[in-house]
Amino acid sequence: MDEKKTGARTRARAAEAVDAVVNHGRSLDTALARVEAGISLSERGLARALCYGTLRFHWRLRSQVSALLDRPLKAKDSVIESLIAVGIYQLTDTRIPDHAAVSMTVEASRVLRRPKYASLINAVLRTYLRKNRQAVEPADDEARYSHPVWLLERLRCDWPDHWLEIVEAGNRQAPMWLRVNTTRQSQAGYINELNESGQAADDAAPHQVIAGFDQAVKLASPRLVSDLPGFTDGRVSVQDAAAQLAGPWLLRGGGKRILDACAAPGGKTGQLLELAGPDADLTAIDLDEERLDKVRENLARLGLSATVLAADASKPDEWWDGVQFDRILLDAPCSGVGVIRRHPDIKLLRRAEDIEALARSQLALLHALWPLLEASGRLLYVTCSVLTEENDAVVSEFLHTHADARENDVLPNNNIRDLMQRKTCGYQILPGSQDVDGFYYACLEKID
Repeated sequence: MDEKKTGARTRARAAEAVDAVVNHGRSLDTALARVEAGISLSERGLARALCYGTLRFHWRLRSQVSALLDRPLKAKDSVIESLIAVGIYQLTDTRIPDHAAVSMTVEASRVLRRPKYASLINAVLRTYLRKNRQAVEPADDEARYSHPVWLLERLRCDWPDHWLEIVEAGNRQAPMWLRVNTTRQSQAGYINELNESGQAADDAAPHQVIAGFDQAVKLASPRLVSDLPGFTDGRVSVQDAAAQLAGPWLLRGGGKRILDACAAPGGKTGQLLELAGPDADLTAIDLDEERLDKVRENLARLGLSATVLAADASKPDEWWDGVQFDRILLDAPCSGVGVIRRHPDIKLLRRAEDIEALARSQLALLHALWPLLEASGRLLYVTCSVLTEENDAVVSEFLHTHADARENDVLPNNNIRDLMQRKTCGYQILPGSQDVDGFYYACLEKID
């Protein structure tokens, strides 16, 4: 297959994945899995980049497509509007030469079995270029900031002094962070190994390491995990630096019988076992049996073991053996708005009404798991959200109804204090701060 046909197929598949998210409510992971099954390994990097970028700037691109079309296309041809958006994204936000972006996007209409739209796509993209990539001024805040209006309103309310930096962080490509297994190799030692292998890390990580993140290394550019030294033998894992605070925060001062509730895909599970040592007795549970396969794969790669159960954390009577834990990690299901830069489909799939339901579920999980914690034990509540309703509002309500619970507001180390925003209860890391994701942490202790 020649280069033009290969490029056209890549763009067609990217448009199908974007359409699946925008118009059919599928997750980007699901859409990409279907797309990547039908293209070569060499095409997948570009297809993913086009999908992520087009969804990241969905509202801006949608307004531009609407301005360039005389009238909306029929619903059955929505994939063509997604293809035009993919085309404009290439012309605006990538280094792909204009002629290649136009010709291959036009040819993609034939791959999609809609050749009648080839001339329209060609005209639209060339008109966009003639207008010097200024097809339309942003008509509203959604187009201006490429975030849904309900989320912009929430962020302005919860973070009046920081909402714009949160939005801007959500529209940037996320870096690739690694977690070094420091029980087997030092952070500095692994950085040297990266440099010697020709995979230099970003200066911000090896030479200006974020104080307090003793396992974290940020790569200058994403890599296939198969190219990372030590990945297959468990010396390093992929995990955002902000998520890496969970292990040392929970295990500060010890901890041997540990519950990792809502554990999948298992990044924090592995870190807990690395830090707790060989005597740790860890139970990892998750409601989704299929996602638990990823936990098992991670543990096998790391050479670690745990009790892994498909179970509902909110119903411990169905799985708990009655022996209390001294440490519980509750990485609660949440809206994920703190990791939008990694999952741009969140902006399209989440709805304002979801937040109240998620907050009820989060509080129910806290209520259900608290009896499983022994006296003087510690529970770490974590979300990858920045919304008050899911974070300090949940923890505040829980503390108000449990006289045997109190917040332990001692940070795992003082070096991370400048990264933290103190909340009514707990601490918030804002997305983009020192190039990490947005996470909320609240450490709760059971009073003896």
